[in-house]
Amino acid sequence: MIKRSVFKSNLKTLGLMRANDQSLDAINDDFYKPYIKVLYLPKGYSLTVDFNTFTTKQSTLFFISPNQFLQINLAGPDSGYFIFYNRDFYCIQIHDEEVACDGLLFNNIANMPMTTLTKDEDSSIKYLFDQIEFEFSLKDATHEEMIRTYLKQLFIKSARQWKKQHLGKIVAQQHNELEFFRKFTRLVEEHYKYKHSVSDYAEILSMASKTITHRFKRLNLLQPNEIIKNRLVLEAKRLLVHTSMTAKEIAFELGYEDPAYFSRQFMIKTGKSPSSFRAKFLGQNAEATT
Repeated sequence: MIKRSVFKSNLKTLGLMRANDQSLDAINDDFYKPYIKVLYLPKGYSLTVDFNTFTTKQSTLFFISPNQFLQINLAGPDSGYFIFYNRDFYCIQIHDEEVACDGLLFNNIANMPMTTLTKDEDSSIKYLFDQIEFEFSLKDATHEEMIRTYLKQLFIKSARQWKKQHLGKIVAQQHNELEFFRKFTRLVEEHYKYKHSVSDYAEILSMASKTITHRFKRLNLLQPNEIIKNRLVLEAKRLLVHTSMTAKEIAFELGYEDPAYFSRQFMIKTGKSPSSFRAKFLGQNAEATT
């Protein structure tokens, strides 16, 4: 029987279980889709997040938002950890000054929110998961706050590691630019269905579009217009494969007044029409399950 530890109080929920061969079906269940998820997976795991498949060559952390598709395809020889929780337990937007991970570990359109761990970092991160598991065994009156404290430490350490891996020395030199990048990606996540151009976000930020573009160039990351387009295409892909909505309905859902224009933009980014993408993806999945 799979052991699952869950804390519930009023609207707050946080749960933890070991990730291994026995728990894959449980973790992949749609039950966890509405939750924010954190995965600590040692070497040898294969998983799909949205439309990308990853194989862990060393211990790796994955940060999964509620709207993302997650499936672990293969477990490695060693057990990992799977945490799921809701925003009532801990909201990274409200506590952004504490952990500064929104737009990096979560809601990051430019990069897959994942961090690989060196041997020393692995020990430090695994300790936090072990302590959360230990707190469940205590059932002490203070264990909710202790678990939340360990979760915050996990986010802080992981955000530092993400910056080191993806931005290197730039972080120390251009902290303000990184904070601007986080702010922009959060705005895109909030408004992408209705605001499709850099100028739309320039208006919100009260600055020129060229200024936004120049600030992104300093970080050597995707340009802002590509971040907006990628977010729209990602949502279109999700709706194509996880709903029965037509391409026309998806176009209107994503704020396009002209469905034909949406289809052209989708073709430019993916090389396929919406209907071809749906047919190919669903066909591949059907073959994989037979």
